[in-house]
This record gives sequence, structure tokens and C-alpha cells, in this order.
Amino acid sequence: MMQCNQENDLSKLTKTLKKSESVDLPTEYGKFQFMCYTDSLTTKEHLVLIHGDIQRCKAPYVRVHSECVTGDVFSSLKCDCGAQLNQAMSLITQEDAGMIIYLKQEGRGIGIENKIKAYQLQEQGYDTVEANEQLGFAADLRSYDIAAYILADHHVTSVRLLTNNPKKVEGLEKHQIKVIERKPIRITSNKYNQNYLMIKKEKLNHYF
Repeated sequence: MMQCNQENDLSKLTKTLKKSESVDLPTEYGKFQFMCYTDSLTTKEHLVLIHGDIQRCKAPYVRVHSECVTGDVFSSLKCDCGAQLNQAMSLITQEDAGMIIYLKQEGRGIGIENKIKAYQLQEQGYDTVEANEQLGFAADLRSYDIAAYILADHHVTSVRLLTNNPKKVEGLEKHQIKVIERKPIRITSNKYNQNYLMIKKEKLNHYF
């Protein structure tokens, strides 16, 4: 059961998020149960992959991953998103149980069209944070409230979080999802994403 203050913070999501049935999803990394949570207000579909019996696991590995079509689908070298997702899937399926929460918040929350505009600005010399700000957005608009709700909905209250981003730890813990361990995801850089990774570290305080 969710604690009272968590219940108050996330209760509005109970009215707007609808969970689908789950189906088997075999992958090259292992087997998952696959489902989605559809937000009736935004029509966004947030995806969940569950490996094993997470309710029997005291603190499962969890990856909260924001959608990145360019990296996750098209294997872009401009970021490390696809590589992080693949590594998380591999790590989780080596464990008894774990979960991937795939949030529909492309481009740190600005959407794919604005992400393309941000890429154009980056080609003119702006870094990833400056490009978002030039478009009138904050450096990072992402929220992890829905991730916390999904975890609570599956009665997961403690996690070992697969992330380099301290904001994800804060975003879950403010809703009483205890992060007992933050496991880093280490990715080899390339000539296209070196500056991107540097900005993550210097301006967004990511751990590397």
C-alpha cells in the first residue's frame, strides 16, 4: 500500500492513468511482461517491462528511461540513450526480477519536433542545455511522478536504480520510493556525443 503522503501526491494519477493487460515479450536479453499505462489527459502511453516476480524481490533493479526515438530506435550516436537502455535490459535479465519504466517524454520533455529544432541549434554551436533554452524551454522538463506511481501500483517501495541522473533518485524518493542503491550505467563515448556527455556532467550534474 502507498503511504499517506505518497497517496496524496499521486492520487490524481489514479484518475488519469489506465493500465493495460500484460503480454509476454521475449527479447534478445530475456523475457519480460509488457504493458502500458495510458494517460487520459495527455493521451501519452508510458510503457512497462517487468522481468520476473518483482513483488517477491525486496529491491529490484529498476531503470526509469525517457523515450529517445533517435537513440533507442535509430541508434543515434549523438546521445547515450539507446546504449543505456540496452545495458539496463541486460543487467535486469541477469537478476531474478526487475523493471523498465519507459516514459513518453522525448527530448528531456520537449517532444520530437522541438528536439529536431534543438539539434539544428546544436549544429550552430549551442550545447544541449543552451539549445533547449533558446527554444524557450527549461534545460530539463522531465518528471518522474508517473514512474513513482507505476512502482507503487506494483507494490514496489524499494529499488536499486540504474541511472547516472540524480534527479531520478530525487523524483522517486519524494514519493517514498526508497532508492537503496544507485547503480551507474557506464557507456563508452564517441566523437559525436563527447560534448553531450560533458554537458550532462557539468550542467545537469549527472554522475560519470
